[in-house]
Amino acid sequence: MHDHPPGCGCCPSGPGLTDPHAARAEGQVSLTLRLMCRDMAEMMAVLDHAPAHVEASRAEPGCLQFDLRQTDEPLVFDIAERFADIEAYRLHQARTRASDWGKATASIARAQYDRRGVTD
Repeated sequence: MHDHPPGCGCCPSGPGLTDPHAARAEGQVSLTLRLMCRDMAEMMAVLDHAPAHVEASRAEPGCLQFDLRQTDEPLVFDIAERFADIEAYRLHQARTRASDWGKATASIARAQYDRRGVTD
C-alpha cells in the first residue's frame, strides 16, 4: 500500500499495540485513540507523515511509548502513547501541533480517546 521501511510505525503487520494504560506508573500520562479517516486522501496524509512523526515522538525526552498502527480497516489508525510525566506529555502536544503531522492530520476525526494521568 505504501513504500515505507519495516518498523515505520504505520503498518498493520506485526503484533497489536501494547496497552499504555496497563504499563502506566504513578505520575505518567497514557492515552489511546483512533484516527478515523474520511477518505483515501486523509489516509495517505497519515501514511505519508507517520514515519517522521513516530520517529520524532519516540525521540522526545520523556516519551516511553509511541505506537501508531493502521488497523484492518485501511481508513482507521490506532495510536497508543505513554509519557514519563505531564510535562513530557505537554511538550509532545505542543511539538505535534506545530509539526507537519499536526497540520496534515488536524481535520481527521479522533475517536475512542482515553487519556489517563492528566487532571485538567
